[in-house]
Amino acid sequence: MYKITPHGRVQRESQEGRALSDRIDPRITRTTRAFEEAIVELAGLRPVSQITIGELADRAGVTRATFYNRYSSPLDLLIQVLRADLDRGHLLEAERRAQGDPAPKLLRLATAEVADHVERYLPIYRHALDDPADSGVYEALVRHFSDYTLALMADGHHSGLPEANRHVIAQFMARGFAGAIRAWLDDPSVTKEDLVDAAVACAPAWWAADGS
Repeated sequence: MYKITPHGRVQRESQEGRALSDRIDPRITRTTRAFEEAIVELAGLRPVSQITIGELADRAGVTRATFYNRYSSPLDLLIQVLRADLDRGHLLEAERRAQGDPAPKLLRLATAEVADHVERYLPIYRHALDDPADSGVYEALVRHFSDYTLALMADGHHSGLPEANRHVIAQFMARGFAGAIRAWLDDPSVTKEDLVDAAVACAPAWWAADGS
């Protein structure tokens, strides 16, 4: 889950865990990076549902036991990589918020950051689009957007929030945005700029409203 700091930063609630990870044995860090690079390479070639733990371990240069000590499945590993990249974009947005950038500008910048993320991992998202067995990739995207929307609604930076169930609102926003991404990838005539324009145009008024 996300939280918003008093300075307007969007953060994971497990910052203590991240601080601890900075002091972990460098060999563990190298192994983590090897796994992350391996899953990105393999998932760029074919759907993650078709990737075996054996070939993932071989690509990373470690044993299967090492994989099982860290992850539950190749999809679990892939989702961690994708979410970490999305988090970096949200932290950039939080820095801009702290600098006083207006909400409408932040909305467009945040949307463009997500589009850039999808473009960075385009083969992976395309494979997930084509294979029903890989729906977990998009479900993870929905969860991410939902968590983020809930954090934005709780941070006090947006005026005019409706009196409605926020979890339902977050799901509505998250599934709409994930659906827009699928529409972009499914239609070669739709550009990244089209996605950003459409998402910004469909955002509710409160999302682009500065807090009072």
